[in-house]
Amino acid sequence: MKTRAALTGIFASVGIVVIGWQFGTAAAAHNTTATASGTPSSSGSSGTTSGSSTTSGSPTPSSSPTASAAPPAATTAAGPKDGNYTGTSENTDFGNVQVKVVVSGGKITDVVALQLTNDGGRSVQISRYAAPILRDEVLKSQSAKVSNVSGATYTTDGYLSSVQSALDQAGF
Repeated sequence: MKTRAALTGIFASVGIVVIGWQFGTAAAAHNTTATASGTPSSSGSSGTTSGSSTTSGSPTPSSSPTASAAPPAATTAAGPKDGNYTGTSENTDFGNVQVKVVVSGGKITDVVALQLTNDGGRSVQISRYAAPILRDEVLKSQSAKVSNVSGATYTTDGYLSSVQSALDQAGF
């Protein structure tokens, strides 16, 4: 009797899983399968789907960009422009942060903190600790994509946001 109850429970569970899987696959296929014209379609004849989307025919040249389209030459060919770029002043919970980025030879050669968080003595200590670390990391990575300085999250966020705005001006 226990065996029959156990087997019945197993078969019921497997049945629910299979039905749920098929229903989920059919629903997902209905929402994601598209033809070349962009309208959703589904087979509807068998109740099961293969899970892959296909397109019928080939797209017309006017409906999709060609692979030979070249990117704008002005920003990629010239690269970053040399000069001094002042980043935006970023407001943090402990004061504003703003930096100036110096670009020479197409590389970041210096980052100067123009303003650091200054709301209270502890904030000033944290900024003085974090600024040289952040400067070195930006110079090493040649970008604003560096790790946070532990214990200086607000200063780091403001500093790196200001650096990124300066780099955007320079064409990085």
